[in-house]
This record gives sequence, structure tokens and C-alpha cells, in this order.
Amino acid sequence: MKIGSFEFNLREFAGSLGDLGTLFPLAVGYIAVCGMDPTGMLVMMGAANIATGLIYKLPMPIEPMKVLAVMAIAQRWSPSLVYASGFAMGIVWLLMYLTGAIKLVARYTPREVIRGIQVSLGLMLAIEALGMVATELFLAILSVVIIVFLRDNRRAPASIVLVALGVILVFLREGSAALPSISISLPSVERFTLSEVWESLVRAGFAQVPLTATNAVIATSALISHYWPQKEVPESKLALNMGIMNLIMPFFGGMPLCHGAGGLAGQYFFGARTGGTNILEGMWEISLGLFFGASIATIFGAFPQAITGAMLLLVGLELIRFAKDLPMEARSLSAAVTVLVSVFSNMAFGYAAGMAFHHICFSRKGGSGA
Repeated sequence: MKIGSFEFNLREFAGSLGDLGTLFPLAVGYIAVCGMDPTGMLVMMGAANIATGLIYKLPMPIEPMKVLAVMAIAQRWSPSLVYASGFAMGIVWLLMYLTGAIKLVARYTPREVIRGIQVSLGLMLAIEALGMVATELFLAILSVVIIVFLRDNRRAPASIVLVALGVILVFLREGSAALPSISISLPSVERFTLSEVWESLVRAGFAQVPLTATNAVIATSALISHYWPQKEVPESKLALNMGIMNLIMPFFGGMPLCHGAGGLAGQYFFGARTGGTNILEGMWEISLGLFFGASIATIFGAFPQAITGAMLLLVGLELIRFAKDLPMEARSLSAAVTVLVSVFSNMAFGYAAGMAFHHICFSRKGGSGA
């Protein structure tokens, strides 16, 4: 079915499943460790997906902010502190938009550093995926074969087949414990304090900002321009979008959300081509939250890591392919520096190192290359 520029078919639905490798483990951690309500978390994520799809009319990944999620799970944050961290990020990204700071960051970031960030993300996804596929090597190999042969199949797209296979395995392995219980539940109104907002910034929020700027804003905007050259989305709009949704979602149980080049690559790799992908993803997320919130953590937690790892691995390799766009010349060393520092420390340090190397070495020889 096609409505205007939106398509609703198996290919778009398959694309909506392309970013599960990021969602599954972090969602389970938030629910099982931090005690967050799965209903509010999934319904708010679904609402953000639908709104974003309608606004941009393109696939636009909505995913958890990774630094905040990892720190919250590792330190066992309370739900209110998680909600406060999302609100803090809303303030930060609204200010980045209103002050024009994100435009300056994007303007002075050269193409080589952007490519370095994309390749770094691909390598990190691939490295993470290798640990996941090692849990069940045969299942991982089978998953890769399914992806290779069914990726472009319109009747049985690879991601749908893999998710169906994973759900079947969950039920076979967990038995009656994995059977979902249907019970209607609605998101509740959540509260947090201003002191928790500041605490979340100190603990992890300030560290999240540079990663979001590089991956969720600059790299995502560049990837959209690559996939849809006639439908560019400026960095400032992405910053505004993240600001608005994170100012609203925490009050109804939403986790800190952002965009992401890895998520977009995953959506596109598995078939997403229109905003219908986001609308379909939003619909299944809201349905899971409203009707299966009480049992969704069990299913998510038991889903075979080998399958999600295989999906992550192929998406990571897709991002690494962006290195082929770089000419073999001295300027490409900026990308290499970005990748090396990112992989061995983190993406924020990689971005800073790549920028410093590029502008120190080449600014006197013809501008910044932005």
C-alpha cells in the first residue's frame, strides 16, 4: 500500500526491524536493572517514531542514547534519574539548536572526519557483533546466510525471517515462561527533580553530548544525503528534533532518545526507503507496550544474541564500506586518525583527534576541507 510518499509493505516493515541489535540489549537493561516501566518506554519510542516518520517522510532511526544507557545500567540508576537524564538531553539539544552551535560544529567538520566517524561506528558495531555471534556460531552463520539470500526478497525479507526465527527459538527454549500475557496498560506520568537533572549530566550526560553530535547529528545527516541526495536533512533539524522529543518523552516514561547513523544504515540495509518504516515501527512498539508490557522483557532478554549479532555485523560492514569514498591522499589521514582513536578510546575523542589533525596539518594548505 502506498499513501503519498509513504509505502507500507513487507520491505518497509523489514526495515523497521533493522535496528533491533541496539534496541534489544539496552531496553532489557533499562527494564530489568533500572526498573523502568516497559509500557511507557515502548509507547514513547513508538510515538517518537511515528512523529518523526510523518515529519521527515524518510526512514529516521530513533534509538537509545548509548553512553547514558550503559552508565545507567552499570550504575543501576533509579527510573527517575533515567527520566531526568532524558530531560537534560532535551535542554542541551534545544540549546544547541537555538544558539546555532550545532551549525558551527557541522560547518567546520571536514568530510574526511565524517567518513572516519561512519567507519569507526561500523568497526565498533562489527566488533560488538563478533562477541554476540560467538555465543551460537552455527545460528549466527545461518543468520548471515539468510541475510545474504533474502535481504532484497519482497515476500520474505531477511529481518522478518530472522525475528520470526528468534521468537520461535525463544518459545522452544523458555517454554511457558516466554508465553506473553496480554494485559492492557498505559504509560504513567513520571516525576524527577532538578537535582537529578544535574546529577545525570555530571554522571554521563556531558560525555553523551559529543557522541550524539558526531553520530546522531553529523554522521546521520551525511548518511541521509548519501541515500537520498534530493532530500537532505540539515544537522540543525536533527538537533531540534532530539531536543523536543527528550523534553516531552521522560514525563511519560520514555528513555533518552537520539538518531544514529548505525540505526539508519540498519534500516536502509534491510529495506527501509520511506517514512512508512518509522510509522510501522512506531505501531509495533506501541502495540507491544500497551498489550504485552508485562512480559516483553522476558522475550527481549531471551532473544538469541547470535541473530542480533549477525544483523549488527552486516550493518557494521555496510558502514565500513564508506571508506571507499575517500581518495588515497594525505587528507584521508584525518579519517584514519579519527578511526584509530575512536576504536581504541571512544568516538568523542576520535572526533576531536581527527579535527585537530586535519586543521593543524591542512588548514594552511587550502582551508579546512569542510
